[in-house]
Amino acid sequence: MSNVSDLARVRNIGIAAHVDAGKTTLTERMLYYAGVSHKIGEVHEGAAHMDYMAEEQAHGITITAAVTRLPWREHLIQLIDTPGHVDFTIEVERSMRVLDGCVIVLDGVRGVEPQTETVWRQRTRFGLPALFFINKLDRPGADFGRALITVREQLDAEPIAVTVPLPDYDGTVIHLIDKTRLRFTGERGEQVDITPCDAATWREMRHWRESLLLAAAEMDEALAERVLTEEEPEPEPDAVWAALRLATLAGKAFPCFAGSALRNQGMQPVMDGVLRLLPAPIERPSSLAQRPDGGEEWVAMETDGPLAALVFKVQMWEGRRHVFARLYRGMLKPGDEVAIPGPGGAVRHERAARLFEVDANHKTRLDQATAGQIVLIAGLRWATTGDTLCAPGHPLWLERIEAREPVLGLAIEPQSSADEEKLLEALDKLQQEDPTLRVEEDQETGQRVLRGMGELHLQIAGERLRREFNVNIRVGNPDVVTRETIERAAEADNLFHRTIEQPDGKKLEMKAWARVAVAPLPRGTGLTVTVEPVVRPEGAQLNPSQQDAISGGAEDALANGPATGATLQDLAVRVLDVELFGALSSPQAVRVAVAEAVRKALIRAGSLVLRPIMTTEVVVPESDVGTVMGDLQARRAVIRDTTSLGDMTIIHCDCALDRLLGYITDLRGMTHGRGQFTMTFDRFDAA
Repeated sequence: MSNVSDLARVRNIGIAAHVDAGKTTLTERMLYYAGVSHKIGEVHEGAAHMDYMAEEQAHGITITAAVTRLPWREHLIQLIDTPGHVDFTIEVERSMRVLDGCVIVLDGVRGVEPQTETVWRQRTRFGLPALFFINKLDRPGADFGRALITVREQLDAEPIAVTVPLPDYDGTVIHLIDKTRLRFTGERGEQVDITPCDAATWREMRHWRESLLLAAAEMDEALAERVLTEEEPEPEPDAVWAALRLATLAGKAFPCFAGSALRNQGMQPVMDGVLRLLPAPIERPSSLAQRPDGGEEWVAMETDGPLAALVFKVQMWEGRRHVFARLYRGMLKPGDEVAIPGPGGAVRHERAARLFEVDANHKTRLDQATAGQIVLIAGLRWATTGDTLCAPGHPLWLERIEAREPVLGLAIEPQSSADEEKLLEALDKLQQEDPTLRVEEDQETGQRVLRGMGELHLQIAGERLRREFNVNIRVGNPDVVTRETIERAAEADNLFHRTIEQPDGKKLEMKAWARVAVAPLPRGTGLTVTVEPVVRPEGAQLNPSQQDAISGGAEDALANGPATGATLQDLAVRVLDVELFGALSSPQAVRVAVAEAVRKALIRAGSLVLRPIMTTEVVVPESDVGTVMGDLQARRAVIRDTTSLGDMTIIHCDCALDRLLGYITDLRGMTHGRGQFTMTFDRFDAA
């Protein structure tokens, strides 16, 4: 991988999906068929190669995004297997940021699920071309066609079938471009028997083939003419592949493949599809970077030019701090100095001591890394998630990775006071690895609170503290994070007038007056502060320090709400009038007058406590729907609709997070262990 021609044979992809759709199972097969691993590790046996953490093996889910690489048909696929559980969504977010394409796995019975929609929004934000793998087609109730309809209706995307299962699925799929029938044989599906598709079966595939050709024809005029006039002979497979690739890269079509990962069926066409349809690093648009001088710069994927790399993950490896980075330009060698621009124009300089390529939890030393590669770097003490590593003489920032705000808290303390220092050190390491974990001190109780994205997220953090860091902890009850806003518009004024005796005996008099208005805004709008006051007496003017003091005073008052002390959101503040009293109206006096006026206005406007509202999907047997619906209504959930899937029913609703704590235990009791649910944070709102 020393030059750009090699980059054309590289694919950086992610595997993403709703929890339990089969991402890790698919990844295990890909590694096996590529010859990287010599046995297939099963998730349900806790033996998956990519799920190497003890907690992943115990819970049977992916928790941390794992990086690996595999050769396939003279190409190199660098692959990130991401978690499906909503609590670990930061792992998907930061992986999508550094990838060039993705494979989204759908359960053939359920189609698009809540976390699929979250993953899709993350994919859309970064404009990643995507393929779909419709998995679990061997299960009762699986329906390939219906799964594609859910893609069209719920994701507003155009799914285009490339391989299609036979109506009575027996593991065989029909390849619509090559007009062949594929059977997966051998001990583990590693052999693909390819035979021409018979005429009777091909007639059943006609409408699928037409959709495929029409999608491809949109990108190729010569092909369009042949398709629309139904000229003979039919288009060559290579021409169809080339046009479908253009449609995929442009985000106009999303090719779909059929199979069952657990049964070793349908994997190889997906791997071929990754090479033929998803982009090489050099085919992705250049990245926009900001320079310290305020200018902008486009960073193209090339090995020449000054280094530009993005740190997307921090990981403690064998007790030492390592960072994962994606190189966007230039080269990096062990011992090279890198610059890390920070806020306010500060730039730190560090040395990349060692470089590694990674396969799950195994690392191999590298002599150098070039643009397009994803590498592990040892020796960087300060670089953190979202930082840009650049050449010392050429500082710039690539787009950062946004971390979500935590919604749930847990008071924690060490079982032994002797472990206090050890706990603080362990918590610091966990926070470096995971930007959605926060440690805060509760001002009222003095307790240390660990905040995260949900019950499972905090549970896993607790398990890691015990296993990795050997710190036993005591935990309190979960505490849901709240926000505050106001109920109505209000105005208030405040005269600040104070005389302070100074150490030298002289008296300092301060005086200023301000009038402000506050008004509620729609949910999710945030805070706005408008500072365009009428200044009195007539002819008086604010100097720059007083102007800054007005903004500062409003921000001081907005630090927390008057009712619960929670963070304020969704309201507007306008500073209407300010009266100055000559030299008495120092910036400090103006700041206090404005802050007090805003606090009075907030109290008059009435407080509204906002709780995390979760978009929730509950899957229950048809016989238990009535009981579960009654229970959800008792929790004040807003039921949106229900969908039937065979003998199961999906209930779609919105519910406050505090009413769903411990819900899985109650749900299993009501459904004899068959019910399950998923929830995704939607908004802060009045419950």
